Amino acid sequence: MNDPTVALTRQLLEWIDGGRRTRAEVLEAWKTSCPRLSIWEDACIEGLIDGDPDGGFVTVSAKGRHWLRQSA
Repeated sequence: MNDPTVALTRQLLEWIDGGRRTRAEVLEAWKTSCPRLSIWEDACIEGLIDGDPDGGFVTVSAKGRHWLRQSA
């Protein structure tokens, strides 16, 4: 669990899960927090995040919640 991307992925998922977040809000916050790593993109590719097709709100997926429990 020393991989920094695991900690950052956890931080991203917990932050998204902490309240209603729009896609724009998440991208803006994450872009300024972690511009050199693809944490957002990797989480999306892995299916850890769900989002409205119209770009509205994003949520942690069921797979993402499972990942959070398993990575604790």
